[in-house]
Amino acid sequence: MSDTRVTYKDAGVDIEAGNSFVNLIKPLVKSTFRPEVMAEIGGFGGLFSLNASKYKNPVLVSGTDGVGTKLKIAFMADRHDTVGIDLVAMCVNDIIVQGAEPLFFLDYLATGRLLPEKAAQIVKGIAEGCRQAGCALIGGETAEMPGFYADGEYDVAGFTVGVVDRENIIDGSGIAVGNRLIGIASSGLHSNGYSLARKLVFERLGLSVDSLFPGTNCTVADELLTPTRIYVRSILNLLKDFKINGIAHITGGGLLENVPRILPRGCRATVQLDSWKRPHLFDVLQEAGNVERDEMYRAFNMGIGMVLAVADNDVEDIIDRLKGLGDQAWTIGEITACSEGSECVHLIE
Repeated sequence: MSDTRVTYKDAGVDIEAGNSFVNLIKPLVKSTFRPEVMAEIGGFGGLFSLNASKYKNPVLVSGTDGVGTKLKIAFMADRHDTVGIDLVAMCVNDIIVQGAEPLFFLDYLATGRLLPEKAAQIVKGIAEGCRQAGCALIGGETAEMPGFYADGEYDVAGFTVGVVDRENIIDGSGIAVGNRLIGIASSGLHSNGYSLARKLVFERLGLSVDSLFPGTNCTVADELLTPTRIYVRSILNLLKDFKINGIAHITGGGLLENVPRILPRGCRATVQLDSWKRPHLFDVLQEAGNVERDEMYRAFNMGIGMVLAVADNDVEDIIDRLKGLGDQAWTIGEITACSEGSECVHLIE
């Protein structure tokens, strides 16, 4: 037996690097705090005081998600300051569809070897996403697991909790035949369909992250790392003055899989495909792989990040309000009647 002393660092875990990382992110985390946050980071749990007096019957709504293989693009480009926005977006956009205001966020970052500066860039994006969503980053976990991840790679997961008054929960039950569908523009691929997108871009088109994306002045990295749009503030603004009967977040599964999640029995979403301008990105991807139409609308958001079901007489005012809030939106279809067993989403060219 050797007398040489072995340390945790020799095994691949650098505690000092972890301490350095925490010091780097403290100001980033603090920049997201709301008045309800009760403690600095570093405790065993994040403390958040819910002001229940603001609500008649508060219901907590939770969500969790990751960024998926979009991270592969970040690794290839060695750019890590925006995937944190994606992480927050995928969580808070899921709970805002039920009318819940995001209150706080937790993150989990796992890597083979912790590089404090790189990890701080990831948290910089998470903090930016939290500020955009108005929620506080009150805690998280960083796991250094040597031999578990390839060198330079990592994974992230996020968790959010929000609140909504029971009587204001949006669950789609109010959707009725004759309601109109409003689509709010996405900022690109968001964080879904990247396994297919990577195959098309890097294998079919033979591009690299530094190549110009076809038909644009942007690099492939710029195009594919565009952060997911966060819709929280816009939808909370709408809910002050408008009745929204249902909201669908268009994530994995696209329009074909996500819109049916909010439809009551007997209702079908009829979507007019020429009612919005489809971003050039999706045309490039479809042509590169000769991808069938329905496959595109199942794999990607196709330029629509959120779908709202609203009364016909509110459509123009809601679209105008969204425009004033910086969101582009269109009337993309309507709710029609359907019989049992019929398709839930009908796409019309």
